[in-house]
Amino acid sequence: MTKPYVKQEINNGIATIEFFHPAHNSLPGDILAKLANTITEAGQNDAVKVIILKSGGDRTFCAGASFKELININDAETGKVFFSGFANVINAMRKCPKFIIGRVQGKTVGGGVGVASAVDYCMATKFAAIKLSELNVGIGPFVVGPAVARKLGLTGMSQIAIDANSFYDAEWAKAKGLYAQVYDSTQALDEAVQAFAENLCNYNPEAMKEMKTIFWQGTEHWDTLLAERAVISGRLVLSEFTKETLKRFK
Repeated sequence: MTKPYVKQEINNGIATIEFFHPAHNSLPGDILAKLANTITEAGQNDAVKVIILKSGGDRTFCAGASFKELININDAETGKVFFSGFANVINAMRKCPKFIIGRVQGKTVGGGVGVASAVDYCMATKFAAIKLSELNVGIGPFVVGPAVARKLGLTGMSQIAIDANSFYDAEWAKAKGLYAQVYDSTQALDEAVQAFAENLCNYNPEAMKEMKTIFWQGTEHWDTLLAERAVISGRLVLSEFTKETLKRFK
């Protein structure tokens, strides 16, 4: 696999949405847009009862924002548009009337933690450590912060946001509520995710839809909130500190 993609397969009521990027499954703007649209379409498809969200490859689940695109942001509007990509994915998952199961096979960083936090039920391997690295490059987890805090609590989110150099292991993430289950291998994870999704397909779709609405109560303002957060990130990515830091990644 060398080319980025977002693809979807639907089998027996289960929509499996997979994204991939050769740079450790980082997320450039076009992949973010396709991901948000694919999630929205699956949510509107009557043939779909439950969604599995996963990334390609065997190692990193998601490395977060594309550094290549971050480096090339030279004005606030471009920055806002880029960070709005993460907002759109999170809001697509929030509004989707179907349960979304997250399948996290490996490390996840920055925006990837936000993606994992926005699913409804997340399952992972013991290798799925998490890190909010944004402060390292002079910005912060502003857009994904509400989703991460919703799962980890404000204390947990603050801890990993401030300690931006450290990975927190999968058991820590499970204890904080991000992961529901942690498995010893990707094979065991995949078997469990499939079995769990098949079981959900036996439930009343209307009941699951109503439950999802209840689970996400209090987030109705996120369209506005996350857009405002994207403006903050878009401004900070233009700072001299961030520009100098990003040069190291060229």
